[in-house]
Amino acid sequence: MPLKRLMLLAIAVLFFAPLAASMAMHPPADVPWYAASRAPTGLAPDPTLVREPVVQVYAARAFGWRGGFAVHTWIIVKRADADAFTRYDVVGWSGPPHVRVNYAAPDAEWYSSRPELLIDRRGEGVEALIDAVEAAIERYPFAGTYRTWPGPNSNTFVAHIGRSVPALGLDLPASAIGKDYAPLSAAIGRAPSGTGIQVSMLGALGLIVAPEEGLEINVLGLSLGVDLAHPALRLPGVGRLGAAEPPR
Repeated sequence: MPLKRLMLLAIAVLFFAPLAASMAMHPPADVPWYAASRAPTGLAPDPTLVREPVVQVYAARAFGWRGGFAVHTWIIVKRADADAFTRYDVVGWSGPPHVRVNYAAPDAEWYSSRPELLIDRRGEGVEALIDAVEAAIERYPFAGTYRTWPGPNSNTFVAHIGRSVPALGLDLPASAIGKDYAPLSAAIGRAPSGTGIQVSMLGALGLIVAPEEGLEINVLGLSLGVDLAHPALRLPGVGRLGAAEPPR
């Protein structure tokens, strides 16, 4: 087989085999979306006991078969001595797609999908992070616009925060479809982590080279790459495969 065809075949396998495996693990839901669980999971600390400031970022599989493709991400914050968290999401149904405040419990299941904790920052310096996060939320440029693919969507929102606040060290998984969305006027810019560089054609084609993400290519919204800092593959649908990256 000619080398060019062999390379194209290898790329196709690397993109679509992980996606097919992930789709097989996430069949259609057995309940309608409005009956799926959004119960708290206990991942967020009790704010009446933890008095220091906290920032956390979560990712959970999308509802039903869509979970084979993508995750939904959100951020929660709590200032020092506050008695409750404030949760921020962008949601594309149940009303206009503005930034939602306290759409659900801070660490709730996302329609029966248990979330994964991506960021857990507490204590010294976190009040300043919260200031920066809330300023970034105010500046989110796509409030009122939502497209499941290729964005802007919920993951575009959280990626905007990561770009705006590099001190978070946010590394969104490859399955966060929409994280790479950028208008053509900003086709070259920061990676979602706020480190390194990204080239993006409306989130449908692009490249990331960054300390947090490593090397990642995006084709039709599907991301494939390798994390060099915490050795792992970044795979379509699957997300991360390799060494676990501990929450920060």
